[in-house]
Amino acid sequence: MNIISAENLTKFYGKSRGIVDVNLAVGKGDIFGFIGPNGAGKSTTIRTLLGLIAPSSGKAEIFGKDIKTNKLEILSNVGFLPSETMFYSGMRVSEILKLSANLHRKDCTAEAKSLCERLSLDPTRKIDELSLGNRKKVGIVCALQHKPSLYILDEPTSGLDPLMQREFYSLLIERNNDGATVFLSSHILSEVQKYCKHAAVIRDGNILVNDSVEKLGQTGAKRVILHGVNKVPELDGQKILSVTDNSVEFLYSGDIRQLTNLLASLPLTDFTVTEPDLEEIFMHYYTKEGAAHDDFSA
Repeated sequence: MNIISAENLTKFYGKSRGIVDVNLAVGKGDIFGFIGPNGAGKSTTIRTLLGLIAPSSGKAEIFGKDIKTNKLEILSNVGFLPSETMFYSGMRVSEILKLSANLHRKDCTAEAKSLCERLSLDPTRKIDELSLGNRKKVGIVCALQHKPSLYILDEPTSGLDPLMQREFYSLLIERNNDGATVFLSSHILSEVQKYCKHAAVIRDGNILVNDSVEKLGQTGAKRVILHGVNKVPELDGQKILSVTDNSVEFLYSGDIRQLTNLLASLPLTDFTVTEPDLEEIFMHYYTKEGAAHDDFSA
């Protein structure tokens, strides 16, 4: 069963592109990563899915219900964290948490207390006194305290220190183990590789690739580092990563015999051939010259 489904979902702001023909399917119990560079359309996709902005065309469903005609019913069972959290000035953290719980018509006192303790968040402090990271914690508690079956989180760990990032993902995994579905956007590609089951890459409003994280890493490409040379060799199926005075690093997905013949002809002092990590593969999709149909596609 798909908890989130989108078909040709499109949003334009006047003549400006938001997203174009976005197709997504997020299954029940998934932890789905949604990644892409700034301005790619991640937040627009999320806000459109939630019914916060109206699509220009296409359609989408959450829990099998249309996002336009069932918005309130859908939102009652969603934990949403925007990329930038804004709160009423002058309120204490505890008052904001209670207001959020009241909007869901639930008593979340015990769960809010537990979450605040785990995230080292003082509920007695005023929101205006909080750092960016602590404001983000308030948003996280608001999104989690009513224990929804779907979490939609836009850049959830931005502003959090590494310890809080780890605790946050511990919370998400616990909720996921209890049956909840998680859809999150992130710029931290190592997080996507470590915690997500499936992922999609969006750029310029278009989905470039969408698959399991495991398959996204199985491109057949190798990371090659050549020491003792400072010129990029000419090879079919290469993607340059870096060039220094005495080394060249690139991803290679071409004929291995072409590579070995090249290595034998170069004045190398050393070389290494290893598997690329997922971040290097995803960064290919971030760049303008990268494309979903080329040698590094999954």
